[in-house]
Amino acid sequence: QVQLVESGGGLVQPGGSLRLSCAASGSIFSFNAMAWYRQAPGKQRELVAGISTSGGTNYADSVKGRFTISRNNAKNTVYLQMDSLKPEDTAVYYCNKVYGKISWGQGTQVTVSS
Repeated sequence: QVQLVESGGGLVQPGGSLRLSCAASGSIFSFNAMAWYRQAPGKQRELVAGISTSGGTNYADSVKGRFTISRNNAKNTVYLQMDSLKPEDTAVYYCNKVYGKISWGQGTQVTVSS
């Protein structure tokens, strides 16, 4: 069974940057659109950024211009570069397929606070 493992979260001050990574135990990335999601306390999980198999990207309006999603199929890894972080970006971040989601990983906590 394919497992997703997110990493790279942490505590950062407003305006700071983090780079998240999502690694899969199997080769699912090459043939699937992938996305990053986040869930803040008391809120529903939401789509943050997606990337197609050909590299096309889309972003939630709230992160457009600040976050960049990328992928390395050879390494079965998807990345999320987060710049100009704001307190409202605080959440647990997850990755998954866009279509036909598999079991969620444990996520990685991102906390933006001074």
